[in-house]
This record gives sequence, C-alpha cells and structure tokens, in this order.
Amino acid sequence: METMVRWVAAMGFWVQGFRCFPWLGVSYYLKDGLRVAPSSLQLLQSSANAPMVAKPLYGLLSDSLYIRGEHRLPYVAIGALLQAISWLAIAFLPESSTSIAILSFFLLIGNLGASIAEVANDAIVAEAGKQSQYPSGSGQLQSFVWMAAASAGVLGNLLGGIAIDHISPRTMFAFFGLLLVLQFFITGSIPERSLNLPKKKGQSSNSSDLRKQSSEILFALRKPEIFYSILWFFASFAIVPVLAGTMFFYQTEHLHLDSSVIGFSKVFGQAAVLIWSVAYDKKFKKTSVRKLLSVLQASIALIMISDVLFIKGIYRSIGVPDSLYVVIFSGLLEALFQFKILPFSVLLASLCPAGCEGSIMAFLMSAIALAIIVSGYLGVALAAFIGVSEKDFSGLIPGILIQTACTVLPLYWSSWIPVSDKLEKKE
Repeated sequence: METMVRWVAAMGFWVQGFRCFPWLGVSYYLKDGLRVAPSSLQLLQSSANAPMVAKPLYGLLSDSLYIRGEHRLPYVAIGALLQAISWLAIAFLPESSTSIAILSFFLLIGNLGASIAEVANDAIVAEAGKQSQYPSGSGQLQSFVWMAAASAGVLGNLLGGIAIDHISPRTMFAFFGLLLVLQFFITGSIPERSLNLPKKKGQSSNSSDLRKQSSEILFALRKPEIFYSILWFFASFAIVPVLAGTMFFYQTEHLHLDSSVIGFSKVFGQAAVLIWSVAYDKKFKKTSVRKLLSVLQASIALIMISDVLFIKGIYRSIGVPDSLYVVIFSGLLEALFQFKILPFSVLLASLCPAGCEGSIMAFLMSAIALAIIVSGYLGVALAAFIGVSEKDFSGLIPGILIQTACTVLPLYWSSWIPVSDKLEKKE
C-alpha cells in the first residue's frame, strides 16, 4: 500500500512539476509571437493563476463529493483532462485565430485543471502521511513528493531551454498535452482503494455533507495557530512586488542572453529545490518552522540586494559573466520562494484537523495563488511607477530596492508562526 501511495503521489507531483516546460514556451511565445510588453506579459501570467484562488472549493468538493465511491484520484484525472484539452487547443489552434484573449482563456482552463489536480494530490499526501505505515509522518512523504516535483522541474526547464531554440512553442505545448493524456488514462485505471486512504462515514454526495465540511473548515480556520500562520505566509508573498516580466525582458532584450541561459537558471533553481527537499527531510524538519521561514525570507532580500550590484555591473567588473550570474542567482531567487512552502505545508498538515486535510491544504495553496496574483499586479504598478519598459531599464535599481524593503517587512511579524516545540507540548 505504501509503495502504491508513493508512486501515485510522485506521479501527480512529477507531472505538475513538469509544467515549467510549456510555461517557458509561453513566455517566449508572448514576447516573440504576440509581441507583448513586459507589463502585459506579467499581467497575463499573474491573471492566469486566478483558478488557483478557488482551491478551497475544489478541496471542499474533493473532501465531500465522491465519484463512484472515490474522492481523490477521480479529481486528479479530471484535472489532467482539463489541462490536456487546454494545452492541445493552444498547440493546434490556427495561427490566425490566436490572440491574447484566446490564449488567456485556455491558460485559465489549464490552470483550473492544474489546481484541481494539485488539491487532490496534496490531500492524498496529507491523508497518507497520517497513516501508521508512515512512521516519520507526513514530513517524509511530503519531502519525497517534493523531490519528484523538483526533479521534473529540473528536467522540464533543461529540456525547455534547449527546445525553445529548436522547436516552436506550439510543439512544446502539444508534447505536454499528450503527457497529460497519458496521466489521465493511468490515473483512471488505478482503484483508489489500493491507496488505503482513511475512510469517512457516509460517503453520500449531498448538500449536508458540504455544509458539514464547510463548518469543519471554518472551525479549523478559527484556530489562531492556523489562521495567523496562513495570514503571515500570505503576506510574505503578497506584499513583495515581483518584477518577473521586467527581469525577463532585461535578461533577453538588454543583456541578449540566450534562451538556454534562461532555461539553465530555472534548472539551477529546481535543482536547488530538489537539494532543499532532501536537506529538509534529513536535517531541517525538526528545526523551528518560524526560524526556517525567517532565514529564508532574509535570504530572498539578500539576493535582491545582489541583483542591484549585478545591474550596476559590479560582478561583471570582477570577471563574473552575466550568464553565470543569471543562472545561479536568478535561479536561486526563484527557488527560495518555493523553499518556504515545504516547511510551512508540513507545519499546516500537523495542525490540520482530521477529515478536512484536502480543504485546509487547498486553502493554503489558494492563499499562495492569490498572493502571487497580488504580488504580480504590484510588480506591474511598481514597473510603471519607476518608468521601466522593454527598452528603458534605468529605473530598475530603485525598483529592486523598494522590492527588497517589502521583502524584509514580514520578518517583523514572524511571531505569528507557531514555534514547533510549543506545538508538540500542546499536543
């Protein structure tokens, strides 16, 4: 049973981790194919995360509504199918019919499917991690699936960085769409009983189940340690204005870096996530989550300061090539934001009341998605405020300094995160 759970969970997280492969193609397709500005690129990519905000609803449905007696794997299959339809539609849509509006619509459908699948996968891990056959608890299983997702990210970004110079983005979309079709059929052929997940009494799909589940979620969220932890985590993302679109144009249009460099920077970042997953499982999972998150938040601010030195040409003057800096530091900055999710999700899983694991974990992912959207919109506003465009990057340094100041702010509220040893005593 344990082997089956690990295999199914790893497959789900691996496919979602490989989403970076087509999304790298989206960035170049928007820039080179549809000729969008940096602000438009960032707005579209941020807005595409809108379906992720509704994750608590998907978690509620997954917890309460059973499909043919199952309530996890059918949702993974539905999510894979929606994603497959989305990416294959983008791949085979006639060039003359493609517009930003059409592309946005299908990206929203794809992210809807991804969010449904992610909720179900997270719930499988949260439930299975509480079973007796996992002596190390959910932390071990979550580290394992994170390794799967990170390895897929490494492979996806590596292949994407190479493929973008040899095949069209549409071909990349088609390849990923076919991979999702394969996942749909594999998942649909696996009986959920083989996972030995905990059963709930009364698996009827009716409104009373939904009302009961909703009350359980509200009860859980009224626990201060859950509510304030999620609020801090949300703020640590949301108040930091991300300049991803601007930096992408700066690296490709101003520095004229090759697409393989951009791909390798993301490979480095995902490799760092993979190493972090192993290191967390082996060394850091007993460390205070508050301390870990505070250190990670401070590290993000330090790398942003390093970006200021990079733009000023300090590293170039001492012989560090632009491409090497971008591969290491841009990749690491992106990875550090992901680093925070693993220890926090383990903390929340330990606080989560039995029976609503899917909903509470989905609420966390929803908060992250909403925070990323807010952060992206703030980044567009900041870029406009400092006067950055696809041709003028003179205001980029003041923008990064503002971004750094916003990154440091959540450190003053770190007391909202429970201390691990106090939680253990309370239990």
